[in-house]
Amino acid sequence: MRVMNQAEVPEKDFPLRDDIRLLGRILGDTIREQEGEEVFGLVESVRQTSIRFHRDDDAAARQELESLLNGMTPRQTTRIIRAFSYFSHLANIAEDQHHIRRTRAHDLAGSAPRPGTIGHALNRAFEAGIPADRLRAFFAEALICPVLTAHPTEVRRKSSLNRELDLAHLLAAREHSRMTPDEEAACDEAMRRAVVTLWQTSLLRWTKRTVIDEVQNGASFYDQTFLRELPRFYALLEDRLAAADPSWKGEEVPPFLRMGSWIGGDRDGNPFVQADIVAQALKIQGTHALSFYLEELHALGGELSLNRRNVPFSDALRELADRSPDRSPNRQDEPYRRAITGIYARLAATARGLGHAEVLRHAVGEAPPYAEAAELKAELDVIHDSLMKNGSAILARGRLRYLRHAVAVFGFHLAGLDLRQNSDVHERTVADLLEAAAPGTAYRELDEEARIALLLKELKTARPLVSAFVDYSEETLSELAILRTAAEAHRRYGAASVPNSIISKADGVSDILEVALLLREVGLLRPLDGVLSVNIVPLFETIEDLRNSTGIMDRLLGIPQYQRFLESRGNIQEVMLGYSDSNKDGGFVTSGWELYKAEIGLVEVFRRHGVRLRLFHGRGGSVGRGGGPSYQAILAQPGGAVQGQIRITEQGETISGKYSNAEVGRRNLETLAAATLEATLLQPDRAAPREDYLATMEELSAHAFGAYRDLVYGTEGFENYFWESTVITEIAGLNIGSRPSSRKKTRSIEDLRAIPWVFSWAQCRLMLPGWYGFGSAIQAYLADHPDDGMDTLKAMYKDWPFFQTLLSNMDMVLAKSNIAIASRYAELVTDVDLRHRVFNRIRTEWQASVDALLTITGQDVLLESNPLLARSIRNRFPYLDPLNHVQVELLKRYRTNVAEEYVLRGIQLTINGIAAGLRNSG
Repeated sequence: MRVMNQAEVPEKDFPLRDDIRLLGRILGDTIREQEGEEVFGLVESVRQTSIRFHRDDDAAARQELESLLNGMTPRQTTRIIRAFSYFSHLANIAEDQHHIRRTRAHDLAGSAPRPGTIGHALNRAFEAGIPADRLRAFFAEALICPVLTAHPTEVRRKSSLNRELDLAHLLAAREHSRMTPDEEAACDEAMRRAVVTLWQTSLLRWTKRTVIDEVQNGASFYDQTFLRELPRFYALLEDRLAAADPSWKGEEVPPFLRMGSWIGGDRDGNPFVQADIVAQALKIQGTHALSFYLEELHALGGELSLNRRNVPFSDALRELADRSPDRSPNRQDEPYRRAITGIYARLAATARGLGHAEVLRHAVGEAPPYAEAAELKAELDVIHDSLMKNGSAILARGRLRYLRHAVAVFGFHLAGLDLRQNSDVHERTVADLLEAAAPGTAYRELDEEARIALLLKELKTARPLVSAFVDYSEETLSELAILRTAAEAHRRYGAASVPNSIISKADGVSDILEVALLLREVGLLRPLDGVLSVNIVPLFETIEDLRNSTGIMDRLLGIPQYQRFLESRGNIQEVMLGYSDSNKDGGFVTSGWELYKAEIGLVEVFRRHGVRLRLFHGRGGSVGRGGGPSYQAILAQPGGAVQGQIRITEQGETISGKYSNAEVGRRNLETLAAATLEATLLQPDRAAPREDYLATMEELSAHAFGAYRDLVYGTEGFENYFWESTVITEIAGLNIGSRPSSRKKTRSIEDLRAIPWVFSWAQCRLMLPGWYGFGSAIQAYLADHPDDGMDTLKAMYKDWPFFQTLLSNMDMVLAKSNIAIASRYAELVTDVDLRHRVFNRIRTEWQASVDALLTITGQDVLLESNPLLARSIRNRFPYLDPLNHVQVELLKRYRTNVAEEYVLRGIQLTINGIAAGLRNSG
């Protein structure tokens, strides 16, 4: 397949060009070998015609493309789709490797650390005169937690991801190793094997994914990235601190950066998440952690063959070795090895006690299990301390160092599993319990104040409501069983295993108190002791909920009983903000603004009540669901919103994009830590934006909200336009997630989940949720402020990080959109009048949004200020656009009752390929 020519590529990107050429050549050879010259020729014809259509949008190119696609046989169509899909996947691999290459080149040149690295953040802190004690306090109190979720926007199978990872490793090996001709030939052959395997592997899953499939998939990222790269991050951080300030030498940084998960605990709208699934998810996570520790201990024992006659050791190490069941005469003079075999025996006993599969290597003897991970860490510390004090510090800095950090971060639970449920379910469950205990309570008929009073009365006593002699609803029994499983997890794995209970669609104080009451029923809240064992986290999602969030939290934090519970949680209250539903509800501009205002209000309320705020950002992969660069997003938060603690969701395809490659994964984790440190220590009390900026943003938001709501919810027939002009129906048939795509079995946009809403608009290349309303808002604002309006907007873009980030993300979305291709999807709408009315509005708004963004930012073309992303998009469009054209033709056939099986399969294959080409489509 043809790729970039040299004239299109700056010199520093020659290696990227070469990698893409290599992978494209291998793919082309594979297509020739597997499918023949005819199919390869068709691929080239479609690509060239698509380029003309993309460049000129002329009728001749459109007609030629339609004729070419309609003339293909079913087999040819499928092969064409797969060819262009795989090229996008291979281009992604090459780009990731190039990003690593450029980062390493920067580091090797000895240049100052780049923004987004921990080195840059620490340098800024040192230059600002931040004292060591303040840095220590930050690390001691901070919590940074990326949370993996199973939201279904990852369309690739794990088997394909694994082969792509093999290719990434082979590309890296070609660059970093001086290979002999034979070794280079072997490497090239291995790459060809990987591509042929990809070609012969099904791109799609033919069976529905289960929740446990999702749990296993999520856990695999720990094996390839998190378990090894997070400890390396901590080691890097400690070394940088010690190099800058000798007082840090030998000091261990607390585990402030940890992992979280929703996979197996998020039951909002997922009927398949039951108590047994939660238990299995916890067990799978624990198995991955313990298996990793056991393997590392085995390797460590092989390394620490120190003989007592050659090196001194501590009394604590001698005692640890003496407690070991290892009585082999071969190791009697090797105290470190005996200590490690003893630790291994205890950990193997722990694994068996937790019900995990038998360990791969048997222990040398019986030993008591660990009661908690802290005991394992303490014994590893004994080995560390002995090495440090007896002339073997260099040995303590190897595998042992990383293992100690891993145990401190991952414990026996691997990641904190959040529970999430809709507030309506909590309400029904509490009503069921109260009615059984006191018939006639009619809890659901009470107003908010009466509910609060009743719940607070119940929370003053430890008396349970649940009775073994009452027949509760199936839903109530399920909720109680899940909470009991969480309580059991605390006993088995530690309190960090299930740290949070999140309330979707929270819109009142009673929603929080209902969860408190349910936690009391299973012992996770002890009212008389004032001990709350799980954070209760309200999730404010819609525009209205965001606007009400400040008042709700003000009322909640003013309740003495609840304040007492918070004291047992370190006086920290977490609040989750939902980007996806607020965007679907009010549009991109209004969603971003209402989120920002909610944060400002929450910061003030929490400051007044003397409670520390931790924000949990429910960001999706796409801009339409809150996506975009994490570093800029964190630094753009209002002053006081990042108080050393932040949690952020990592969803769908962004997980594999960020964390499949170990080095890319570590740098992404480092970026979160760097941004949080800078936001906390260097701009904690950053001055509020100018009043005229706030007023301007309020005006823009009101205009954008009106335009978005008028199109999506106020236009007659828009619902039909959406369902006919996008692949929403066909997306529902993809086996990419265990959760239903809609909350109810209707075509209502209100009931549709935000993920398929955004994903569908991305597929037809409109990206509508990421920009619609902006153009109208700017036009209306300038009409009201003809003299100085544009000057104000330009000043906002120059001075205000929030506005910069808003427009930067929109810039990316508009650059990935393609109005010419979108026009082909509009032709799928059978009502001609509806088609023209809606699409003409969308096209007009798109052009107005592009014009406004370019004027405000001072750019001549989209992404002018981001040449790397512009290059990436420009280079992949010739291979992405054909997939859209094929998808349109297949949709026409499928919707005119040409029901051959290959048609739907072909549509689903194009969905996969387009998502790969766009990268952050969901």
